[in-house]
Amino acid sequence: MKKSELRELYLDKKSNLTCEEVSAFSKSIFTNFLSQFPLNQNQKIHCFLSIPEKSEVDTGLFLKAFFEIGIRVFVPKIFKGKLISVEIKRKTPLLKNSWGILEPESNEDSKTKDFDYVITPLLYCDAQGNRVGYGKGFYDGFFSEIESSAIKIGVSFFPPEEKVDDVWENDIPLDYLVTPTEVLSFGSFAPKSTK
Repeated sequence: MKKSELRELYLDKKSNLTCEEVSAFSKSIFTNFLSQFPLNQNQKIHCFLSIPEKSEVDTGLFLKAFFEIGIRVFVPKIFKGKLISVEIKRKTPLLKNSWGILEPESNEDSKTKDFDYVITPLLYCDAQGNRVGYGKGFYDGFFSEIESSAIKIGVSFFPPEEKVDDVWENDIPLDYLVTPTEVLSFGSFAPKSTK
């Protein structure tokens, strides 16, 4: 299927999830994430701030754990048409932007490139790690600028079912996908399930 079709399909699927389902699935995703990705003090993790109104995976669970462990947390912010990475602390105030997305007030790009993990929003991801986002292309640009050793992790309520047919030359696939039931690893050959 084309990205535009998948985007429409999975926007609809997400909108049909109840608050209880979003909460339960988010907890399962977080548990699966913890089972596969070691967390240590002073790691650098870039993590999106979820939008409850869009039924996104609740990353508040992740952030709470990261702060408790002493991990350095970075969040995305769109500044001058580009995704920058702003470091936040536990008590950093967050404000809603014009899209209703929480973000830090600061426009200071940390310029950090050597993240341990980048936890990425998406609408859909296929079995090759090809991500379908909201169509703005911010993360493709961001992925191209960070170090290739940064592990790119998508989080999704839904398993990969349809293939993304219109993958572009500049698209950078994810390294892993975490769903409520499994963690998929996308190597150079075939995806490996780590159920």
